[in-house]
Amino acid sequence: MNFYVAVTDNKWYHYLATLKPMPDEVNFWKPHSKTRLTTIQPGQPFLFKLKSPENAIAGGGFYLHYSVLPISMAWDAFGDKNGADSLPGLVALIQEHEAEVDSEYSIGCMVLNSPFFFDKKDWIPTPSDFSLSNQQGQYYDTSNKSGRQLWSKVESLLLERKGMAAENQEVYISDIPGGYGAAYLAKARLGQGGFKTLLLDLYQRRCAITGERTTPVLEAAHIKPFKDHGPHNPQNGLLLRADVHILFDAGYITVTPQLRVEVSHRLKGDFDNGKDYRKYHGKNLLTVPLQELVRPSREFLEWHNAIRYKG
Repeated sequence: MNFYVAVTDNKWYHYLATLKPMPDEVNFWKPHSKTRLTTIQPGQPFLFKLKSPENAIAGGGFYLHYSVLPISMAWDAFGDKNGADSLPGLVALIQEHEAEVDSEYSIGCMVLNSPFFFDKKDWIPTPSDFSLSNQQGQYYDTSNKSGRQLWSKVESLLLERKGMAAENQEVYISDIPGGYGAAYLAKARLGQGGFKTLLLDLYQRRCAITGERTTPVLEAAHIKPFKDHGPHNPQNGLLLRADVHILFDAGYITVTPQLRVEVSHRLKGDFDNGKDYRKYHGKNLLTVPLQELVRPSREFLEWHNAIRYKG
């Protein structure tokens, strides 16, 4: 098994480690000028190696997705799960690494699921083969002695944590065909921020129905609402322009299991209008994820057609 040990901002770590309740996701951001990881796969463990003077492995999470977002959008998506208590606080934290930064500066967002933070007494010494001059991180493989020893210590600590180990190890590693990749995206329990950033990129930052590309007006829509026990999952999501999202939630627009758009005749009856939306009726979605595994599922689309749509 491969995993990554990332050099981690100590202030970011300590802020998140004390959040109550424990966050379900975190944004491990990087100034956009820094090199992004290209080989890590969704579902792979991602460990936090604190900088000197602490210089220890103090927790981790499970990699979900990488996206580039303005700091303001990262704040809207993740809030204090960015490792700061406010947008100005997040800007100030990033300024410690990159001088010319404002709220519209773009950062690399590495979304991590189910983060875990070890008690200080359980921190793991940095492996001897991890150079202190390394300012980015390092891949490890459990087929090698160093990686095997390190993961064994992490796994033991997870198994001791109440409500963490048995459940997460089953869901995030052994229960995923092949371990990682697209299957993880379909099975993982996402947070709201991960749900939004993942849909932005799966739909190539275009509204699935209209093709609109103006990112600030694009929203992550649940097909089956979260309040009705619909999950934060790409199979239960569509990226929609804000006004289309409102009509979709209200039942005036739906998408069939064949991924065709239907627009209710009640738009005209209820509002004496709707011409701009009726033009999409009967058309296929303009944008869908390239991977079939993360496209809208028949189950959720049938729910929306039967329960929500005002046909």
